[in-house]
Amino acid sequence: MNRNKREKEYYSIDVGDSTFMVLKRYQNLRPIGSGAQGIVCSAYDHNFERNVAIKKLSRPFQNQTHAKRAYRELVLMKCVNHKNIIGLLNVFTPQKTLEEFQDVYLVMELMDANLCQVIQMELDHERLSYLLYQMLCGIKHLHAAGIIHRDLKPSNIVVKSDCTLKILDFGLARTAATGLLMTPYVVTRYYRAPEVILGMGYQANDIDQWNKVIEQLGTPSQEFLMKLNQSVRTYVENRPRYAGYTFEKLFPDVLFPADSENNKLKASQARDLLCKMLVIDASKRISVDEALKHPYINVWYDPTEVEAPPPAITDKQLDEREHTVDEWKELIYKEVFDCEERTKNGVVRGQPASIGEWSSSSVRERLRCIGCSWFCR
Repeated sequence: MNRNKREKEYYSIDVGDSTFMVLKRYQNLRPIGSGAQGIVCSAYDHNFERNVAIKKLSRPFQNQTHAKRAYRELVLMKCVNHKNIIGLLNVFTPQKTLEEFQDVYLVMELMDANLCQVIQMELDHERLSYLLYQMLCGIKHLHAAGIIHRDLKPSNIVVKSDCTLKILDFGLARTAATGLLMTPYVVTRYYRAPEVILGMGYQANDIDQWNKVIEQLGTPSQEFLMKLNQSVRTYVENRPRYAGYTFEKLFPDVLFPADSENNKLKASQARDLLCKMLVIDASKRISVDEALKHPYINVWYDPTEVEAPPPAITDKQLDEREHTVDEWKELIYKEVFDCEERTKNGVVRGQPASIGEWSSSSVRERLRCIGCSWFCR
């Protein structure tokens, strides 16, 4: 592209503590979040007359780790296409050449809130079970391609006011088929599974976490202990023994909404699902497929959502790749250039489905609005 023409397509704006250099089609930028992977703002896309989210990757070429994460996130987002996974609408860079290349901007669907905010609201069983159903659909879709998210937590799950849910942030995701040892340290502390905690060594925080798990669920059985290697087994056996609590005591009825009259969803069903999910022994924990068939979840079951074709990962060596920063930079530049060309040619991903495209039942029609002033302000 002509250098002067390209420069005219962009403008600079300060967003929080960062400067964004974005295409002029994106206006009204407002900061909405930040993290280790980048800064996110909302914007209005004048080309498609819709609101979007723009993520500026945080210093993607400062070292090999950051560069690899940036490449992984971009490649995986390009591959995945499911209604419960955040859609990648556009990718661009304001720099004109590989030598100048330093900034990557990802344009995504804009949602109304993350799950941290939603779980503070008073939700009925229908909305709770529907949100869980969508999470499971998204996770199943990722697993079908061998993708492990590795940082699934409320702040990485976003929701719209019509109760639509999407999973985001693939900077730490890995493909499971590699057989490589995946470090557990990337998993946000309070969302680590028991098996991850046991694989982390025995620092004070990890010991504290393990104690909190077994205080609630009880010391695992001897059958489970025999599956552990000797050093981990010795560690577990030397911790205090706890009987744990019944799930009726851990999750009494008062913590749940009233039983649903419309859909017959009950606190007892929700508690049963929790009981099957919160199992220390991963081999006995309910699977995603089994959870989708659970009575608390399967009222929403739709084969087109549950059995959607798995994403095809084009880069088969995504996780085995090891490169210098400059080599990662060139790979990312090619991906960005490819995305820009596809956008110019009219290939647009992640366009939102209308309610009519996915609301097949009267029950789903009742979920059009979560009904909270936070969304309706």
